[in-house]
Amino acid sequence: MAKRVLIAEFMHETNTFSVQLTDEAVFRHHGVFRDNEVPAAFQGTRTSMGAAFEAAEKFGWSLVHPLVTGANPSGRVTDAAFDVFAGMILSACERLDGVLLHLHGAMATESSDDGEGELLKRIRAKVGEDVPVVAVLDLHATLTQLMADNANALISYRTYPHIDQYERTWQAAELLERAMQGEIRPRVAVARRPILYALDGGRTTSPPFKELLRRGDALEAAGDALVVSVQAGFSSADVHDIGPSIAVTHDDRGKAQAIAEELMDYAWEQRRFSSIHFTPLKEAMARAKAGEGTLGPEAGGKPLVISDYSDNPGSGAYGDATNLLRAVLDAGLKNVGFHAIRDPEAALAAQAAGVGNRVKLKLGGKVDPTTGGGPLDLDAHVVALTDGHFICYGPMGGGVWRNYGLSALLRVDDVEIIVITHNGQATDTAQFTSLGVEPTRKSTLIVKSMQHFRAAFEPIAREVLEVDSGALSTRNFKDRPYRKVRRPIFPLDDI
Repeated sequence: MAKRVLIAEFMHETNTFSVQLTDEAVFRHHGVFRDNEVPAAFQGTRTSMGAAFEAAEKFGWSLVHPLVTGANPSGRVTDAAFDVFAGMILSACERLDGVLLHLHGAMATESSDDGEGELLKRIRAKVGEDVPVVAVLDLHATLTQLMADNANALISYRTYPHIDQYERTWQAAELLERAMQGEIRPRVAVARRPILYALDGGRTTSPPFKELLRRGDALEAAGDALVVSVQAGFSSADVHDIGPSIAVTHDDRGKAQAIAEELMDYAWEQRRFSSIHFTPLKEAMARAKAGEGTLGPEAGGKPLVISDYSDNPGSGAYGDATNLLRAVLDAGLKNVGFHAIRDPEAALAAQAAGVGNRVKLKLGGKVDPTTGGGPLDLDAHVVALTDGHFICYGPMGGGVWRNYGLSALLRVDDVEIIVITHNGQATDTAQFTSLGVEPTRKSTLIVKSMQHFRAAFEPIAREVLEVDSGALSTRNFKDRPYRKVRRPIFPLDDI
């Protein structure tokens, strides 16, 4: 008889410093797929759910797929929204042989700092101790003991930008099949140290992370562990279990714990390593200005890419900070593409003015003008309007539809500014081309992202600069009002 397996995705990375709660409507803006909508949207894609469908075909599983949903990183998920979506999953937890989940690992709700732990606890209570539960997590998951106690395996991405969700879900599916066949009885051990931020923020090409992955591979190859997962953690959350962690899946939890502790000893030794270099705004503008004559076939035809690390919507920043845009306009830069300012009011104003007309508006800086700059008074030309729907074709989520809501392309001087209704970081060149902007023909591209932008934009860049504009996700950790993190902790304390 075919094994009956539940697959589901419920994703959110919660920035607890954000003033914006994440309710059910926010998830619905980004997409909520139920039951028979799931295969229609994800079968045949190189996504986590796409891999799950392929695995089901290979192993002959009978699938139950009650939910796929996720929202852009933002503030705490409302309890009402959490209960609605968790309830959709729990209502399908009947007569199961296995559970395969795609979660983030850094969700916090109004009443819980550990959304995934709470979800896994509820699932375990519903399916019982004998049904294996395997979860694929983001590399920036904040692992907790509650998560480890209620899952049989936790498998995190191994790339940043995260381009291996498909591969990790295949790995999880194969392990789940072995567990359902009784070949293995895996348990999870987790280790951490008093670290808030380390492992180079999860940059998997940096020496500390590469070494941990290498050691994990060796342990798996030798049969000493079923899975070794390295998590960088999520620093934009004021939660007790914050920070990097190691999760080891093994039949023997005691052996798994010993391995995890040894690997975390190495992570502790490497806690001060950092490859991130922020270019001061003034210097970044000067370098952009100096390179304006380099565009064209004879010069390689590649733009300078400047990323705003601190206003990264992918870490829960508001995406409406204006300090960097103000610097671009003040410097008089030419032939610039800017993605993006999240400002629903400005998008509506552009729509009211109409394509081809001018509009005077206040742009950005409205959620919290004290972080990253207040509104800019602009007189802009409305170049294009769209409903914000497009298909990604880059390394992250290729083939999947995205929806940023009503979107506008505004031109101020020689700067083309993309304005979006629903927040999101720059990860795909289609975010430009869907509004008629060809990114490879720009002298300078501005993106709001910490690292994910590199998958799509580094290959087309002549150079990449990172700046910190002082927005919500600034690297100045000591300026954040941490209250719940365990102390002492690096780098808030000198340990």
